[in-house]
Amino acid sequence: MSAKIDFKKSLDAYAARKGQFRLLDVPEMQYLMVEGKGEPGTSSSYREALAALYPVAYTLKFMSKVDLGRDYVVPPLEGLWWADDMTVFTSRRDKSQWLWNLMIMTPDWIGPEMTASAVGTVRAKSAPVGLDRVRLETLDEGTCVQTLHVGPFDEEGPVLAQLHDEFIPSQGLALTGRHHEIYLSDIRKAAPEKWRTILRQPVRAASAR
Repeated sequence: MSAKIDFKKSLDAYAARKGQFRLLDVPEMQYLMVEGKGEPGTSSSYREALAALYPVAYTLKFMSKVDLGRDYVVPPLEGLWWADDMTVFTSRRDKSQWLWNLMIMTPDWIGPEMTASAVGTVRAKSAPVGLDRVRLETLDEGTCVQTLHVGPFDEEGPVLAQLHDEFIPSQGLALTGRHHEIYLSDIRKAAPEKWRTILRQPVRAASAR
């Protein structure tokens, strides 16, 4: 069996520092995904998504280790965030209207058949409500800017304002794609002031159409 892989340590896409905005090219990656709407952490849709996503991710890890001899650390939870009316993120802050896609990165040696088998295994054991919403898809973000936020999620605003309104325009770039967050901390165990979150924004040349 090969050595266990920790993608947080081996992939540059998971590297970020507080107070530093870094341009990088993020390769195409595949994820287990569950899409939904509502306030993070409290809406039933969000809770159901997590309750379905994690069992499938860990079942795939086990299958990869046993069947393929390839073990890995399950990567951190990630999320894409957007809204039909973007003011719900800024002035209105109406979290009930937030749209999201919760994700866990999945190694490229795992394909649709193994994923379907893992979903079937989870269904036979516990059949969480949100299981039918789990899918395996690729995400190709390309050029991105990212930084590390340390602290509660509700304190991300000033960092995002600096990223969106200052750094990205100063580089001749414009926002594209969806706001992406990578949750490096276990919020059940760490104090909010120590939560570590990578904030990522896909970008394009400002003159591009």
